[in-house]
Amino acid sequence: MSILRNYKAQIPRELALFSCASLVMGVAYSMIDSVLNNFLNERFALSGFERSFLELPRELPGVLVVFVSTLLWFLCSRRQGVLAMLLGLAGALLIGFASTSYAVMVGWLFIYSMGQHLFLPLSASIGMELATQGQDGRRLGQLNAIRNGATIAGSFVVFLGFRFLGFTFRHTFALAAAAFLVAAFILFAMQPQPARPSARHLQIRKEYRLYYTLAVLYGSRKQLFITFAPWVIVTVFKQPTQTIATLLTIGGVIGILFQPLLGWATDHLGERTVLLAEALLLVFVCLGYGFARSWLPESVAFIVVCACYLLDQMLMSVNMARSTYMKKIALRPEDIQPALTTAVTIDHVFSISIALLGGLIWNAFGFQYVFLLGMIIALVNFVAALQIRLPRATSWAAAAVEPASQD
Repeated sequence: MSILRNYKAQIPRELALFSCASLVMGVAYSMIDSVLNNFLNERFALSGFERSFLELPRELPGVLVVFVSTLLWFLCSRRQGVLAMLLGLAGALLIGFASTSYAVMVGWLFIYSMGQHLFLPLSASIGMELATQGQDGRRLGQLNAIRNGATIAGSFVVFLGFRFLGFTFRHTFALAAAAFLVAAFILFAMQPQPARPSARHLQIRKEYRLYYTLAVLYGSRKQLFITFAPWVIVTVFKQPTQTIATLLTIGGVIGILFQPLLGWATDHLGERTVLLAEALLLVFVCLGYGFARSWLPESVAFIVVCACYLLDQMLMSVNMARSTYMKKIALRPEDIQPALTTAVTIDHVFSISIALLGGLIWNAFGFQYVFLLGMIIALVNFVAALQIRLPRATSWAAAAVEPASQD
């Protein structure tokens, strides 16, 4: 018991609360991710282009998030996180219980997605607030590992529910909404920080142009994973709801070990090395998605595509390296969250375009050529990562060590 008390004493209250909130909200997001594609396929029988077109209203909140954050300037990041969870709660309930038509469902999806995208930059900025100097990658890796544990829990609940307990989509959305409510309460319990003036959220500085470029490439590559990778599994390989849930569970287990290692690599090998490795691996992932079915027997091709899905899921977390890169090049500490928020908006402008273009390519030429486009994006990402040069530590960063954030 004394060991347990000592261990608890080493974890600052704010870090403990944010870790718990990350766990609970991760369960909610995982449950919805596990069923969304099958929900869309079974409820509305969408074509490949119709599925990709749905990314317009789903990703539009990512474009608007910088303006929403500006309107919410009077709320600190932690209070904005509470609002994001409440939007997720409302969206989950409305999608699950009030999707009377495709058009109506699109409106509810917009609400859910606004909460999700509002929290994206907050997750990184709050995580780095709770890190010690030079340990940003480690802290974000630890938090991502917690979210991977949440992914295991959420997707495993979906797997068990649909396999053995007679779950419907409504059960899943209701449970996810309850998890969002719990996460909102936990975030509200965190100590609020001073709010930043609204003008800071709309600034785009030329000094950060490489970071914005990396964000654009990440958004474009991310869209292939979110939209087309699971759609290949569900429609090309005709897999049921349990398949995506199982892959998310396996990916979560792997991620528990992978995320801290990725954080260590970011801190010790540098963002440039990590992002270069990501770009090269994505070339092979896109080859597997696009051409495994053409080159291999169906059963083997399915295993290859599942392996690509798992690797792709792991590589999504490399975005932490972009966040730590932004912190290292920031001219002022107050630039960090606005830059992260602006990057979300910029990358979503391009990710929506990629989704629509990918849908057109899928319909006109086949899904294989969508992933050829992904290979091109990965190669451009490699070239961009080669340009990364880190400055010496800034004076504000050197003074940013917070003993309260020690492990």
